Amino acid sequence: MKNLTNSLKQKLTSKYTVSDTPQTTSRRTDINVLLNRVKSDKKQETRKKFYFSAAASTGLILFGLIVFS
Repeated sequence: MKNLTNSLKQKLTSKYTVSDTPQTTSRRTDINVLLNRVKSDKKQETRKKFYFSAAASTGLILFGLIVFS
């Protein structure tokens, strides 16, 4: 009976106690993932620049047509 209560008590308290074993997790990065991310970021940046310049040019042309017509 005594072993049963001790084991039951240990099971209940193990949920709430912090163990002292260090958990080391090593993080690995894959160089191909990083290179692909850089490549996709560069593509997105080029598209954004193109869209901005197209919008600015269209705005200037429309402004010129409205003012000088």
